[in-house]
Amino acid sequence: MAAITATGLVKTYRSLGGRTSVEAVRGLDFNVERGRIFGLLGPNGSGKTTTLHMLLGLLRPTAGEIRVLDVPAGHREARKRTGFLPEETNLFGFLSGEETVDFVGRLFGLKRDVRRKRTEELLQRTGMWETRKRRLGTYSKGMARRIGLAQALIGQPELLVLDEPTSGLDPLGNREIKDLLREKAQAGMTILLSSHLLADVADVCDDIAIFNRGKKILAGEVQELLSSAERMVWETGPVADEQKRKIEAKLTEEGVQLYGVRRARTTLEKLFMDAVRRADEGADGG
Repeated sequence: MAAITATGLVKTYRSLGGRTSVEAVRGLDFNVERGRIFGLLGPNGSGKTTTLHMLLGLLRPTAGEIRVLDVPAGHREARKRTGFLPEETNLFGFLSGEETVDFVGRLFGLKRDVRRKRTEELLQRTGMWETRKRRLGTYSKGMARRIGLAQALIGQPELLVLDEPTSGLDPLGNREIKDLLREKAQAGMTILLSSHLLADVADVCDDIAIFNRGKKILAGEVQELLSSAERMVWETGPVADEQKRKIEAKLTEEGVQLYGVRRARTTLEKLFMDAVRRADEGADGG
């Protein structure tokens, strides 16, 4: 069952006089299945942020429909069951990290004891427990992102929407946050994220959609998209130089242990760049 369904989604921005218009999203269709991590990729201006804002109910589509958790996007029920981390962590600088997460819990109507328990768990899990009393105005960008993720999770949402979730994090923090997202997805949470960090998307996402010029140009399971049908990779244990020269013809005869055969993989970066280049060439030629 899909957590998000977009059908024929269109968003057109018009000038004040209505004489000019820009179609930010053009006839978009995509589904996000429950319990999966879905990545939105695309160059600047491809329609990713506009799409996120429409599914959150911050923008209304010009045409088409988007449903979130079985109700129209922006419906009160959908908002109650959705957590959101925007690209910029614009939180109240005069509050501490602990106060910030607790404050968002109050907005969700959580009782005091529930807020306290969840706040402690999330601050521990995001590595912010030791600095929980410091004011947000003194936090680094990476620390603010961790608090931003904690506040997005305080309501235990069914759907978590993240815009550049690992921006500003060091490699250790990056790994910790990605592990936390995988943990939440395995527990049944649906996660939709937008990121420019292709390696992170390849590492954490189950499915992706690549946007360009407001349209979806490629979508599917990450593992399938990154596999090659034309090339195979043979994995073996250590072999001597002489064996390397004979390995194709004499693998069995030489007694080399074969661990497995799999299709060679491309990288998400190359897949992304090739998809955008082909789409641009087709648009310019048409």
